[in-house]
Parts: sequence; structure tokens; C-alpha cells
Amino acid sequence: MSGAGGGGEGGGPGCGSPAAWRAGWSLVATAALCLVSSASVLAAGAAPMSKEEKQRLGNQVLEMFDHAYGNYMEHAYPADELMPLTCRGRVRGQEPSRGDVDDALGKFSLTLIDTLDTLVVLNKTKEFEEAVRKVVRDVHLDNDIVVSVFETNIRVLGGLLGGHSVAIMLKEKGEHMQWYNDELLQMAKQLGYKLLPAFNTTSGLPYPRINLKFGMRKPEARTGTETDTCTACAGTLILEFAALSRFTGTSIFEEYARKALDFLWEKRQRSSNLVGVTINIHTGDWVRKDSGVGAGIDSYYEYLLKAYVLLGDDSFLERFNTHYDAIMRYISQPPLLLDVHIHKPMLNARTWMDSLLAFFPGLQVLKGDIRPAIETHEMLYQVIKKHNFLPEAFTTDFRVHWAQHPLRPEFAESTYFLYKATGDPYYLEVGKTLIENLNKYARVPCGFAAMKDVRTGSHEDRMDSFFLAEMFKYLYLLFADKEDIIFDIEDYIFTTEAHLLPLWLSTTNQTVSKKNTTPEYTELDDSNFDWTCPNTQILFPNDPMYAQSIREPLKNVVDKSCPRGVARAREESFGSGPKPPLRARDFMASNPEHLEILKKMGVSLIHLKDGRVQLVQHAIQAASSLDAEDGLRFMQEMIELSSQQQKEQQLPPRAVQIVSHPFFGRVVLTAGPAQFGMDLSKHKSGTRGFVASSKPYNGCSEITNPEVVMGKIALMQRGQCMFAEKARNIQKAGAIGGIVIDDNEGSSSDTAPLFQMAGDGKNTDDITIPMLFLFNKEGNIILDAIKEYEEVEVLLSDKAKDRDLEVENVEQKSSENDSENQKSEKTTAGSQDPISISEEFVEESSPVSQPASVSPIDVDSAHISSSKEDSCPTENQETTIHDSEWTELDNQPQEQSKTEEESSSRTGWDNKVQPMESILADWNEDIEAFEMMEKDEL
Repeated sequence: MSGAGGGGEGGGPGCGSPAAWRAGWSLVATAALCLVSSASVLAAGAAPMSKEEKQRLGNQVLEMFDHAYGNYMEHAYPADELMPLTCRGRVRGQEPSRGDVDDALGKFSLTLIDTLDTLVVLNKTKEFEEAVRKVVRDVHLDNDIVVSVFETNIRVLGGLLGGHSVAIMLKEKGEHMQWYNDELLQMAKQLGYKLLPAFNTTSGLPYPRINLKFGMRKPEARTGTETDTCTACAGTLILEFAALSRFTGTSIFEEYARKALDFLWEKRQRSSNLVGVTINIHTGDWVRKDSGVGAGIDSYYEYLLKAYVLLGDDSFLERFNTHYDAIMRYISQPPLLLDVHIHKPMLNARTWMDSLLAFFPGLQVLKGDIRPAIETHEMLYQVIKKHNFLPEAFTTDFRVHWAQHPLRPEFAESTYFLYKATGDPYYLEVGKTLIENLNKYARVPCGFAAMKDVRTGSHEDRMDSFFLAEMFKYLYLLFADKEDIIFDIEDYIFTTEAHLLPLWLSTTNQTVSKKNTTPEYTELDDSNFDWTCPNTQILFPNDPMYAQSIREPLKNVVDKSCPRGVARAREESFGSGPKPPLRARDFMASNPEHLEILKKMGVSLIHLKDGRVQLVQHAIQAASSLDAEDGLRFMQEMIELSSQQQKEQQLPPRAVQIVSHPFFGRVVLTAGPAQFGMDLSKHKSGTRGFVASSKPYNGCSEITNPEVVMGKIALMQRGQCMFAEKARNIQKAGAIGGIVIDDNEGSSSDTAPLFQMAGDGKNTDDITIPMLFLFNKEGNIILDAIKEYEEVEVLLSDKAKDRDLEVENVEQKSSENDSENQKSEKTTAGSQDPISISEEFVEESSPVSQPASVSPIDVDSAHISSSKEDSCPTENQETTIHDSEWTELDNQPQEQSKTEEESSSRTGWDNKVQPMESILADWNEDIEAFEMMEKDEL
């Protein structure tokens, strides 16, 4: 997600008017330009950063970019993306499928195209010229491959147009690109025509996928049968398509994108002015009726505001203002942004937030609404300070919901815009933290690796193209002075992928009338939407501590206090009136008053023979329609609570961190825990030692090389005996820990969920050493390191430790021992054959069939609410809500399989609770986790 170029001069009454914008003002005119007079006031709220420090950090960003880009070009090009742990390119079809995530890959050197204009922003014009020559010479856009229309538009079409924009700028300056003759633009036009068949629907909304060679619907196209798309997927086209039309004079691209936006606007929910997450591309019916500002919707709002800036069409601004008013009424619960139902916007749709909403404070800055931007940004920063990165999703009480972090740039984007708008050096310190965390926790010898789990610090073998396209661009601009950039960034608007489009397109090849033809606007309070710049005296009173005063109450919001948003604030609004609805977290089966409330809501309590109780809702049995609504919400909350608490009962994944040269702790492998042996969560220092292979390698009999294993961490292969038996054998031989490596060739934590190693059904108190499990791919990283460096030292821990300390300790030890580990700083990988999960694990049970009209939930009758009623939920509180099936560690689907000799307590996330039927048809929606998340800007 991205905004417009930041900062600048000028700004007074009227500088934010449509006429001024069309004349070439940057979008930040609404915020940064108009607020430049207040920057000096705000800067007093934090200690200024010296020019030397800013320059040092800017140079550090350049070095980090060189590390990422250089490794992509050396080890991955012409593949679409770099796999930084195994130092090779990701080629679609040659790696295990990652599902929808792979739809971004089209065998068109994605990372190189996505990075083109970043090279120019970072003043690497020589590298840019070489990159353009490679794209023109090597890239083909007619491959027989099915790709995402959305991802291909923002990354590839946007990348080509951004590259063309800076190429003609450089050519005009007369120093570089003198040979350039619109080659990138011609490629963009070719790609635009290849995407047009996706719009062949009655609604004008595009199909979500298309075959680059065969288009749609043909048998060989292997696509064209989809019925749904996300709102952002259909509503994030106008900038790229309109720019293509304006550059080429071919109007059809802009016309198609406008038609899609018009249809989405017509289908908004008229009473709330909100849009849902997914929509049927043929009928226009909302499929997912929850609404927020994160995954699935985010860039739709962004493009409405930016389309007004680039195209000068008043209707886009009016639509954005209408939606923004609804967002601030219903979704914004400062500092939180929570999804709601489009038909019942006072009812929260879930109790967690996804990381993609981190772009929204930046968009609020562009809108000129600074206070809520500061609040939400600060809340997100507190989450980052707790976990080093922003988890993919986190709950309203700031616990991790989804632990992955694919190095997303949205928070850096908002940090940049807040700094440009306020001039507050606090945001430079925030940027400095981001740089330090990337280098300390994500940097690996072959680039930067995504975080598999922010709690353990384990890595995933991926470095998405947006990391180069956006992250380094925003971080560099944050610390750069105007003279550090070779062109005027104010002359461009950023797309959602941070690609540069020149503002002069607003007056070039205008093929569509700018007249406001948008019908049926809702009456709004126009005071918030003046055509002129925001009044700086209203936004920023003459208080040098203004921004700091907004942030200060949120400093401890993550660790020490409950957020005031969510239901708590709404419950307080009841005052002395009617009691607020019963919340799932407060429910106690032994409380007669609670049982009476359940009955009123149409919820029945059934006691089962095994001591559990089952909750079933019959909406028609509720006392009123309002009670039925409360009952639906209660059941939804109970399902989410049950799912979340089941996950908490499982042991979390552990980390194997390679700390010897040349890794120095930068490579962290996701490991499965054991239900026996040392509990690494209670030994914060972990267990550190050199690794050695046991003989026999399966560890199933007495170890024959105890002199090799003694005092080291033993490596064993999975199979032929119980995990506990392996542990006892190596412990007897003097090993200080053990790592079991999967014998299933090609298995990986990237594609298969982790599992816990169970005992043997006997007392395992005699096992005192730590035991961890690695899939085949991760295990091979260690085995290959042994082949290359002979001695490899690892740290077994609950989560990765500080890399700087590891570097210091390892270097000292290396110096003392004069080891021969100084050979190479690259890791290699073992075989990457596709994993066959079906032969691995056991599905423990099958769901009980239930009538379609009810939605049962099994609940332990003894303990249902948290241990303290009204207290803030914490990581350590446990509730015992049980489902009929087991849950896996990372919430991924698992196939049914046969039983192995090892008693792995693998747990299955197959228990997908079906959506409940409501008395309101509008609420028949999917209440499962945000499966659309990975589809939106990966």
C-alpha cells in the first residue's frame, strides 16, 4: 500500500482544491504541504535527529537494499522471487504450491520489474539502466500460466509504468537512458490488453485470475469459472489502467477500470455506506458481508482518493468522503480499527485485526485527519516493539492471532507520511527501529527472510517482491533530504505498490469526462470535507507537545492496559440503562443469570456424558429479533474464543538458530516442540552447542559414537522407533540436546504444519535434554552447513535470540579456537521435491454431523470463562473451551493419513466450524479466519 510523494513547500487556503491538484500538486497537499508551517512546532515534542545520523541511516538503507537486490540478481534472476534461505530463485511449478500466494508469480521476473523505479529513487541510475535492458531483452508476458489480475496489475503493470515514468524523466535530463524509446510502455500496453478479457462479465468486475497466453474460459486457460472476487481486487485498477490510457492515448483501459469502480459504488450497503470483503462478479451480491480497512478492501479506499488526485474527477473524492465518514463512525474505535457487519455496523465481525490495515494511518494523513492516524500508528508501533514485527493478525488485547510476517511495508509507509506531515523526529526513531529489526532478525546471508513466527523468530524461505518495491523506498525517503533525490518526488503519486506515476497525466489524453455523475450521495456533514486545506490551528493547536500528547496514553496499551475500543467502550455506553449483551469471554455455565440470558437469546445448553456442554442456537426461539442478534454474536464470539484457546493449549513452535560463522544467528529454523524433556520456554537462555550426527542415524538403539555426540546436540533421522526412545539413547551417550530430522524428502515448514513430538505412553520424566523436530528442508540446511563448514553451532530455544550478541560470542569463540569455518557466507539447500503430507500424520477424529439449522459448540462445563472476570486477557490466562477435534500449531489445513510407528501428537485443524444461519439472510456469512488475507498485496 502506498501514498503520494511526501513533503514540499507552499500551501495555504485553497492549496488542496481540485484545481490546484490538477495543476500538479502532490496528494500530500492535504496534509504535509498544508501542515508544513506546523512542523517546527511539532518537532519540539521530540529530540531532533542530527543530519549526520539521518545520513548514516539513509546509507544503511542503501546497503540493505544492495544486499537484497544483489542476492536476487545473483541467485534468483530471472526467476520471479528469491528464496533467501536456500539462495535460489522461486520458479512456479518447481516448488511445492503455496496456494493463492503463488498467483503473483508469472515467470516474468517479478522482483526485477517491481524494483525498477526503486532503483531511481535510491539514485542507482546505472543499475536502473541495466535493469531496463534486462527486462526489455528477457521478460516475456505471454507465458501459459494463470496469474492474479490484481497482483499482476499492481506489481507488473504498475512496475512497468513506474519504470517508464522515471525512464522518460532521466532521458529528458539528458544524462541517462538516451537510447530508451518507450519499450517499457509498449510492454505495459501488451500486458494491459492481456488483462482486458478478465473484464468480460455482466457487472464489469474482473475475474480474479487470467491465463497470460490463453485468456479466459478456453479449456486450455484453466480459469474463468470463478464467481467471487475481493473488493480491493476489483477496485485497485484505476491508477494503473488510467495511467496506461493517458500514456498511450488508448481509452479502453481507463474505461474498464472506471466501470468496475462504478459497480462497486452502486453495490455499497446504502444504510451504512460500507462495502463487504468479497462480491459475486456476476450478480453483484456480497459474499462476505464483513467490512474493515484491512485485507480484501484496503486499497479500494486508497484508490478512490488517489484517483481524484490523478484524474481530477470530483466523484471519486465524494465517494471516498462518503466511505470515510462510515469508517470513522463504525470501524474506527481508537486506537483500533475493527471489522463490522455492513448491515449491522454496530456489531463487530471479529475480535482481531490484520496487519494490512497498517496503511490506513498514512491514508488518513493524506486525508488530513491526523489525530486518529497518530493514535492507530502508535498502537501498531507498540505491537511491533513487543514482537519486533507486526504479526499478520493480532487480537484486540494484542495477542498474536497469526504469527507470520512476510516483511510487509505498510507500517513503514504510514511512518513516512506521518513524518512528512508533522515533522516530528519521533517518526525518524520509529524508522530507525524498523531498520534495526530488519537487520537483526530478518537478515540472512542471501537477503532478507520473511518471519515464519514472530514469537520464535523463525524464518520462512521467501522474500516477496514488494519488499524491494516498497520497504526500501519508504525507509530511504524517510531519512533523505531533498538534495539526496535526483528528481522532485512531489511531481509523482505513489500507487499501492509504491510505483511512481507523474501528476501531469491529469491533463494528458483526457478521454473520460470529469463531470460528477455519481448519483445518490448520502447527506454528510460537509464541515469535514472542505475543498481547502485543513486548518492547521484546528489540527495542531499551538502546543509543542501536541503529537506526543496523543501518543502518550497509548505507550503501554499493549503490555499494561486493555484497549478502550471494542466492546468495552460500547458496554460503558450503556451507563445505568439496560445491561450490555453477555460476552462469550464472561460466560460461566454455573451462573443462573447467564443461563437465563442464553435462553432469551435462543441458545440451548446441552450437557454431554463426558462432562462437556454443547451450545446450540435456534434463532426462532429467541425472545426478540434483537436478542437473536445478540445470540448470533455470542455464538460467533464463542467459536473464535474456542478456536483461540485450543491453540493456546498447544505448545508453540520452537527455534533452531545457527550461531556459528558465517550465519551468526541470522538463520532461524522453525522447529516442532516435544511433550517431554527440557521445557525451553522455562529456560530462556536455551541450549547451545555444536551438532553431530548420531550412529545409528535413526537413534533407535545404543549410540555407537558416544565420543562424538557427548557434549553436543545430536542429529537423528525420523522413523523406526518412538521419539522418546531416541531421546533416551542420545541422553545416555552424553548429548546435551537432540534434533530429529524428517525422513520425508522435501517436507518443509513452509508447506506443512508443525507438530509436537509425543512421548511413548510411559513416564518420560527421565528425559531432561531438549528435543526439537525439523522438517526435511530445514534439516538439510544444517546438514549442508556441516558439509561446507564442518563445525556448526546452533541454539535451541523458545525463540530466536539477539543477533548482535550471537555475532560477538561466536566471533570470540572463533578467534579462540581458530576454527576453519571461514569458507562462505551462503547456505545451500537439500532436495526440494514436493512434500507428500498424506503419508505423514493421523486424523484423530471426525466431526459429528449436525442439523443444518443449528450450530453446536462443545464447551467444558466446568471452566468456560477466563480465570478472572473483568480482567485484561493475557498470554498466561487459560480457558478450557474444547472442540470435537484437535488443532495444529499454525492453523493450516491437514490431510487425512495413516498411523506411523512414532506416536506423534499431531493435531488437525480440519474442524472448520460451519457458518450459522441467522434470522437475517444478510448475516449468512463466513465466520472463519480471513482466508483472503494472502490474496491482498503479497
